[in-house]
Amino acid sequence: MTRYYYTEEDVLRLEKTAVQLRKDILRMIAKAGAGHPGGSLSAVDMITALYFHVMNIDPKRPDWPDRDRFILSKGHACPAQYAALARRGYFDPAVLDTLREYHSILQGHPDMLKTPGIDFSTGSLGNGLSVGLGMALSAKLHGQDFMTYVMLGDGEVQEGLVWEAAMAAAHHRADNLIAIVDANGVQINGWVNDIMRIEPLADKWRAFGWQVTECAGNNMREVLHALHTARTMRAPAVIIMRTAKGRGVSFMEDDSLWHGKAPSEEQLFAALAEVEKGGIL
Repeated sequence: MTRYYYTEEDVLRLEKTAVQLRKDILRMIAKAGAGHPGGSLSAVDMITALYFHVMNIDPKRPDWPDRDRFILSKGHACPAQYAALARRGYFDPAVLDTLREYHSILQGHPDMLKTPGIDFSTGSLGNGLSVGLGMALSAKLHGQDFMTYVMLGDGEVQEGLVWEAAMAAAHHRADNLIAIVDANGVQINGWVNDIMRIEPLADKWRAFGWQVTECAGNNMREVLHALHTARTMRAPAVIIMRTAKGRGVSFMEDDSLWHGKAPSEEQLFAALAEVEKGGIL
């Protein structure tokens, strides 16, 4: 069964795992010479909580029909998901060194036909919530009790298709669907609210019939509490997690230049040192 309760030991274990995943993210992007560190680092605490505590999954059976589903609608942040899948046992962590290589199972955006554990191919922003709603409704039609989680970027919710899916989910009472908005405030060209204002974000979701909970998305206790709260709601639920782009690396935080830029060898060394010291906690 899906697990939402947690102990202090769980929090400490998950925080330690998130440190490992952050190091994986930085190393694989540096090795590839390309990738998206900013949005991967902001999202990694929630992804850690889902893959290592909450979701009902089996790495030995990636296609298990009753598994919980996770769709990374902001597919450019796939290094965070790849690191989680590797450390969870879906494939050898050594494969992380092949990010973006020709014929690698780890492409620049998630590919469900290449990577074990990927539930849907993403990268074209705005599509993930519609797909997640389809999975949630399918579960209801077939009497299955799995949950579907969809992570979106806050720049992504500027897309109209997101709100069409939100309206449909409320209409169909898809209470087995949880959306997660990584509200790090920064998109590729600058601050989200300078490019197209999305606030008041919580009120918008409520107006579309969703139950809303907010949390500090780089705080593991708050992340776990938000997931628990969202699951108790009798309607589609959204978690708005307030995060920092590039969380854990001081020179990357809140800087749109690190939306899609690989660190140099010197920058990688400095970033790993910061993460290792636990400055992310």
